[in-house]
Amino acid sequence: MNSTLVSIIVPCYKQAHYLSEALQSVLEQSYANWECIIVNDGSPDTTELVAKEWLEKDNRFKYLYKENGGLPSARNAGIKTSLGEFILPLDADDILHHDYLKKIVPVLESNDTLAIVSCYTKFFTNKLSNIVYELKPIGTTYHALIFQNTLVATSLYRKKCWEEVGGYDETMKKGYEDWEFWIALTKGGLEYKVVEEFLFYYRRAKKSMLVDTRNKYAEKNMEYIFKKHKDIYCKHFDNTAEVLFYYIKTHRMGKMELKKSLEYKIGKLIMKPFQMLKKIFNL
Repeated sequence: MNSTLVSIIVPCYKQAHYLSEALQSVLEQSYANWECIIVNDGSPDTTELVAKEWLEKDNRFKYLYKENGGLPSARNAGIKTSLGEFILPLDADDILHHDYLKKIVPVLESNDTLAIVSCYTKFFTNKLSNIVYELKPIGTTYHALIFQNTLVATSLYRKKCWEEVGGYDETMKKGYEDWEFWIALTKGGLEYKVVEEFLFYYRRAKKSMLVDTRNKYAEKNMEYIFKKHKDIYCKHFDNTAEVLFYYIKTHRMGKMELKKSLEYKIGKLIMKPFQMLKKIFNL
């Protein structure tokens, strides 16, 4: 018998073409006691049209429109209207295994020391049969999370924990908001558990928020997290220093390898006449 109500929060911004596939995976859940809140984050595409089609299919689907404010803002908005004791974020382009809730919910129900329950994840491109990577998170406490986020955003957690930490940090519009959120949930002593089954499918696209974040904002976001939670990073100062100096070393070595590369030498040779002209004409 399904007991705990789970609120599945699906923010959507420019992902209407994937939305139905994600919602179909919700509808097919073998665990029946859920509500699904589709949050239209001011999307300029057909998100509203697609969402309303699903409202007609099943009354467990709900719809919320808001002005565009970014992913953490959209998640928070959906959770504020939710009725469930447990929360499950689901991005509009990802897919749940049909037994996701059936396997995950009982684990969180049975252990009050847990804040989060996650699972193994398969990364795919285009279609589910095209698996490109498998993620198997480890650890149970914040110590395994402070230097690298291994938990996907689609992990189950208690709504009361979300309330206690003030929700997702809405200033983190450029990614890593879920990483910061997991640290906030667990640094007080609560733990997380990983169910060792592949129950979630993450769509890897050439162009995505995650790719953009890694390419442009990774260091800035990490700096923000380190400073916001400086109590735990100072507590683990030796490990923090080791990680930071590792990043400095790899960055320096990367620059040295670049300067040794043939492409760099050719580029430098091509630009030399232009640099001479710049000096001559004081440009």
